[in-house]
Amino acid sequence: MGKKLLFVVTSAVLLGVVFSISAQAKTEFDWGANLRLRNEFWENWTDVNNERIDNRNFFRIKSSLWGKWNFAEDVSLFAKLTNENKPYAYYGRTTGKGEHYDINELVFDNLYLDVKDVFGLPVDLRIGRQDFLGIYGEGLVIMDGTPQDGSRTFYFNALKASWQIDDKNMLDIIYTNNPRDDIFLPVLNEDNAPQALNTTDEEAYILYWKNKAVQNLSLENYYIYKREDDDGGKGYQAEKGIINTLGTYAKYNFAPYTLRTQIAYQFGEYGEQDRTGLGGFVFLDRSFEDFSWKPKATVGVAYLSGDDKGTSKNEGWDSVFSRWPWMSEFYVLNTVAETGVLGYWTNVQVYRTQLDLKPTDKLSVSLWYNYLRANEYSSASSTYSLSGTGKKKGHLPQFKIGYKINKNISTYFLAEYFIPGDFYVDSADDGMFLRTEISFKF
Repeated sequence: MGKKLLFVVTSAVLLGVVFSISAQAKTEFDWGANLRLRNEFWENWTDVNNERIDNRNFFRIKSSLWGKWNFAEDVSLFAKLTNENKPYAYYGRTTGKGEHYDINELVFDNLYLDVKDVFGLPVDLRIGRQDFLGIYGEGLVIMDGTPQDGSRTFYFNALKASWQIDDKNMLDIIYTNNPRDDIFLPVLNEDNAPQALNTTDEEAYILYWKNKAVQNLSLENYYIYKREDDDGGKGYQAEKGIINTLGTYAKYNFAPYTLRTQIAYQFGEYGEQDRTGLGGFVFLDRSFEDFSWKPKATVGVAYLSGDDKGTSKNEGWDSVFSRWPWMSEFYVLNTVAETGVLGYWTNVQVYRTQLDLKPTDKLSVSLWYNYLRANEYSSASSTYSLSGTGKKKGHLPQFKIGYKINKNISTYFLAEYFIPGDFYVDSADDGMFLRTEISFKF
């Protein structure tokens, strides 16, 4: 009730600011729409076990309508409505062909007020429902605020102040409050089982500093304090938790090479346990601009600590706000088998090579090979085929081909094939993820 009251009061203040400004200034309005059509096929995505029929073949039809009102030179309001409905050709064990259709809800995907140069200071405010896509490192700790609904939405209910300290330094100060279900804004066509957005209610305070004092070097340092509730929790998020994350991200361009690296340390509590965690990655890119097809090669490794069940502590990496397809669409689904939480990246080493090609200005091709290992042995139930005796999670080749038809229409095909190792039982079967997509922007 307190959160709803806070939202009502905040909304009233925002509307008061907007109307008072618009009464004194000429307003400008812009709008647009997006349509994304996908077909996806998932095979053995939960347990790499042919005997448990969890395959899915379905369409994802996502549509969005957005509008932006510029009330003054430094004040604007942005709103976006989104729906994603899903007709299924096949839905695993529960239904037969053509018998399952999720019309789903129409939701406020974004709704925020931008105020720039507040009181003449080098501080910008963004207040309301907003995305943090691709603006903080490469998504190791901050990317998706609503992971339980897939890629339908990514938003954070947040208050963000961006302080431009000087031309080389910026500090973002953020408060976020993302409940398990949407309690802040109206949801149209909501049924008795509303779409879950998170495993539990989540709240966080973030300090994020970006520095470009050194030529060709982008440096980002951050501290995140996050609280996770236990109401409705399950798996690795079944207990109340407090997680502190301190980290740094760096990207250094020394053409034709680029070095990208990140490391983060975590400490806090999980139920009655103390917790720690360590995560990061190192990748080296090499561009060949003088060659035909402009190839770019990448090699690197990522590490996310696992929980050693032989200690009294919880050493597993917490995904913070990064339960998204960071390196794989198949593996982000498969994490639910080990952790009980969809998209919970933890207990993994990823050894990765990548090759990107541009045969034409409109055509792109990418190939990846990933070798996955666990840091700790599996403790999951054998129901999910995760009672193997080793730490080899498996091999994961990937392929993607994309084509940009014009500035408004693009398409791609993605294929991933997972070959399980001895982290799983000997009888584990291969898994697959296939996606075809075409998107329109108006």
